Amino acid sequence: MKVTGTPFRHRSAFRRSLAVAGGALAGLTALAFAVPGTATAATAPAPAAAHSHISHPQLDWMGSTVAAHEGAAQAAPGTVGPLVAQTPGMDVSAYQGSVNWAGAWANGGKFAYIKATEATTYTNPDFAQQYNGSYNVGMIRGAYHFATPDTSSGAAQADYFVAHGGGWSADGKTLPPMLDIEYNPYGAECYGLSASGMVGWISSFVNEVHAKTTRWPTIYSTTDWWTTCTGNSSAFSTNDPLFIARYSSSAGTLPAGWGFYTFWQYADSGTFPGDQDYFNGALDRLQALALNQ
Repeated sequence: MKVTGTPFRHRSAFRRSLAVAGGALAGLTALAFAVPGTATAATAPAPAAAHSHISHPQLDWMGSTVAAHEGAAQAAPGTVGPLVAQTPGMDVSAYQGSVNWAGAWANGGKFAYIKATEATTYTNPDFAQQYNGSYNVGMIRGAYHFATPDTSSGAAQADYFVAHGGGWSADGKTLPPMLDIEYNPYGAECYGLSASGMVGWISSFVNEVHAKTTRWPTIYSTTDWWTTCTGNSSAFSTNDPLFIARYSSSAGTLPAGWGFYTFWQYADSGTFPGDQDYFNGALDRLQALALNQ
């Protein structure tokens, strides 16, 4: 199903209904494997017995798994609210199809993240219309990769991502490439990896993106997933901007090491096509991020 122009307000429920059938199939096909606890950030190996079952990549987008696991709202002890002015934007994928970018711009959207790839086998068929269309109306845009850490190494997925839309240029309108790392839509929540194995996989991905583009990628996740699947690692907070997902009135408690979020996905429907996002700053700071300043 594709949605054009305006957001589809019931896509989370639709996604969850498909996950019931998909989960049963995944349970038959997913392979369990062990990841050595001694994996390092620089030499994290690929999973020993990875699977390649990616059956519905068009239904995997930033936050597609979040509502089913965390709901639309959650308690937030020690909340971290907006620090400065918030700049509105959105994220989209093939689920939205051909987007009415002129309409999104007229409604105040200033930036967009667009899904480019998943695993090492899928590219968004609507990527060109979405990536170039957002740019052409004046938005600052970036590309993201939906991670599947149980199908191939972080470096392999980074290479595929950069080769299929995940690059960066210093034109002032291109955001850092982004890693979307969230609940597994095909099986075990943490993709069968230990916390140290997951940290190694993410390190492999971000280091390869940096080597190929000169930019440290933004990391998209939720505090719950990050705590569960990385052991609440603070290893990436120095270099990688945080894109936190939380469908509530505040971004809530952030993962370890990050004192503030750079982006916040606060709703999965609303004014703009796709998900509703904020950049944590005024427009000139968003432009500075695009320029790596």
